[in-house]
Amino acid sequence: MKHHHQNRSLVSAGGMVYREIGLGLEVVVCRRYSPTVCGLPKGTIESGETQRETALREVHEETGLEVQEAGLIGDISYSFTNSRLGIQYDKKVYFYLMKPTGGDLSLHDDEYDFVEWVTVKKAMSVLTHKSEANIVLKGISMVSAE
Repeated sequence: MKHHHQNRSLVSAGGMVYREIGLGLEVVVCRRYSPTVCGLPKGTIESGETQRETALREVHEETGLEVQEAGLIGDISYSFTNSRLGIQYDKKVYFYLMKPTGGDLSLHDDEYDFVEWVTVKKAMSVLTHKSEANIVLKGISMVSAE
């Protein structure tokens, strides 16, 4: 019997944008209401872009912030299926640590309904995917090691 699933690889890049508030850190999360999702800003690599360039562009578009990159945190991988097309996508997302240098959350595009700064503790509870929560923890450890 032939295998009817095609596998396709997708690569995205994004960032964990952080700022220091008092003794703690806050990070930017992006929420969509339908379907409900809360995640770190990220997007698909376009032809001719490096992972890093994609991450900077997507974070700027989705958050409205001007950002600078401060190192690669790591990557996550997951798969999802489009059953209508019979395709399984294997997705890898690279996340960079980022600091805001300007811009404003009010300037975010309409990809998400709501973009906000939250405490790390809140990020842990609101992020939809545990793998992204782990990226936040890794990113924080990089900040505190500076």
